[in-house]
Amino acid sequence: MSGFVSIRGLRKSYGTFEALCGIDLDVARGEVVCVIGPSGSGKSTLIRCINRLEPFDAGGEIRVDGTPVVPGRALAKVRAEVGMVFQSFNLFPHLTVRRNVMLAPRRVRGTKVAEAAAQADRLLARVGIAEQAEKYPGQLSGGQQQRVAIARALAMEPQVMLFDEPTSALDPEMVGEVLDVMRDLAGTGVTMIVVTHEMGFARQVADRVIFMDAGRIVEAGPPEAVLSTPEHPRTRDFLGAVLND
Repeated sequence: MSGFVSIRGLRKSYGTFEALCGIDLDVARGEVVCVIGPSGSGKSTLIRCINRLEPFDAGGEIRVDGTPVVPGRALAKVRAEVGMVFQSFNLFPHLTVRRNVMLAPRRVRGTKVAEAAAQADRLLARVGIAEQAEKYPGQLSGGQQQRVAIARALAMEPQVMLFDEPTSALDPEMVGEVLDVMRDLAGTGVTMIVVTHEMGFARQVADRVIFMDAGRIVEAGPPEAVLSTPEHPRTRDFLGAVLND
């Protein structure tokens, strides 16, 4: 297998429904890949399989930096290197913003309190909300909460960042602030796989765009090629509906 993230023959079934139909994909170290497609096409299932939040069918294989994504100690190693940001923020409401960001380094890596707090403050400054450190998640806007979620994922210093439609739960005026943080992150060399409906973001930031439909990769290539001159009729139909909406 080749690629920093390598996927071969990935299948995922829910009873008789096949959500992923034999996906093959390689993502290079430092590459930014945006995954687009209609609802129910398997996009979110695909990235949730990468850190095995979603178990996949026997016969498929995923490796991250050469480590197989299988249950056991290897999985813990992979999860320590893979950060994930969800549609909903999944912050702990009883912890301050700073302590939300500190939690994983303290629990997983055994980082000392002072070091974890200093790192949290650096990351909160990086995502533009340093002044919110002592507030609780419920006191923040949705965009601010999603930026905390990104800082929390970065606290483990991951090699790969997975984003599962991170702006879909936000009010329209809050989308831009989260996308700005993601644009900055894309310029740092972190490997990113982003499920998104934000075509402008995909065009500006992605090294490659993947279009999925019915559990398959239908088309993949540079953003300008896929988004402006798609080859597959299904891609053209989807983009025609989305871009003219």
